[in-house]
Amino acid sequence: MSDQNVATVVTRLLHAVDDLDWETVRELLADQVALDYTSLWGGTPQEITGNEVVAAWQQLLPGFDATQHLTGPIVVTAANDTGATCATTVRAYHTLVEDGRTDVWMVAGRYQISLVPAPSATPPWRISGITLRLAYEEGDRALVEQAQARVAKGSGGRAQPAT
Repeated sequence: MSDQNVATVVTRLLHAVDDLDWETVRELLADQVALDYTSLWGGTPQEITGNEVVAAWQQLLPGFDATQHLTGPIVVTAANDTGATCATTVRAYHTLVEDGRTDVWMVAGRYQISLVPAPSATPPWRISGITLRLAYEEGDRALVEQAQARVAKGSGGRAQPAT
């Protein structure tokens, strides 16, 4: 269970999120996930199921025309038979195109990520915790509400009509 395997899981998760590949996102999450975005949104950290994480992200991310999560080097701070932790800088770009105008909301900070062993999986880790430590943001946070509205009505961005 090498450091490279830890980095691969984190990178695959972010690529799958940007690709809206929900099957892969779910595969890479543990059954229980601790999410802490309080530095961005306030409130309290959450402990929810991997399925609930996917459902929450599905209510937002498809409403953007594009997202891109870019990380710096992923530094593994601990890895043993009981779990792993790593940290990486992140810039998450959220793009919305409306009436020929492109708007971007960008969040910059550092992710602290926890993983649990999944010996029968390849790579053998699943993400059990994500904490964002916000450094700064640029652009209009109101794009989040626009993206959610697009998803709710099933149009705009990459949102699909309800079936």
